[in-house]
Amino acid sequence: MTTPIEAAPPPAYRGSVDGLGTPYPLGDQLPGIYAEDDFALRFVEGLDMVLAPLFNVLDCLEAYFMPALAPDDFIDWLTTWVGAELDGTEPVALRRHAVATAISLHRVRGTYQGLSDAVRLAFGVRPEITESGGATWSARPLGAFPGTPEAFLKVTLYVPDAAAVDAHRLHAIVSAARPAHLPFTAEVVSAPADPKGSDHV
Repeated sequence: MTTPIEAAPPPAYRGSVDGLGTPYPLGDQLPGIYAEDDFALRFVEGLDMVLAPLFNVLDCLEAYFMPALAPDDFIDWLTTWVGAELDGTEPVALRRHAVATAISLHRVRGTYQGLSDAVRLAFGVRPEITESGGATWSARPLGAFPGTPEAFLKVTLYVPDAAAVDAHRLHAIVSAARPAHLPFTAEVVSAPADPKGSDHV
């Protein structure tokens, strides 16, 4: 899994900002008769303060849709656009990574890899997944079918402190990332830290 690009996001200038200038002052566009009208010039200067943040956003609009550059609060909005399985409490770097990798996760949604990656992204640890399906091959016909007749899916998340992990969130993530037809159970179990199982972003 690639690490998200670290970059300083642009300032979130989407409100009134003291000292922020405008590239298109309204006073310069008034008819000549108002060029020396002090009241008219001061009046439109007030409007310039309102419009300046809008021009600033439009000038760097593409950055708002790039996970590595978007302002922190805009990232939360982007997560809803791409369907990232986040609850908003994750570190900003993780939320940026979730937005950047959402499309690749959707491609494998409903598969073993997709489910494992979705849980790892949310909790930093790969789960243990047990399922009823299977695949095999045989050079002769009428071989035994792989898997078990009764469909099931069990996801177990081993963490150092199970009480510190939201089991309901694990359940929601598994429900969204599993094959739609497959009944499942999801549980969080306390276990010593496993360097091989831990895979933080």
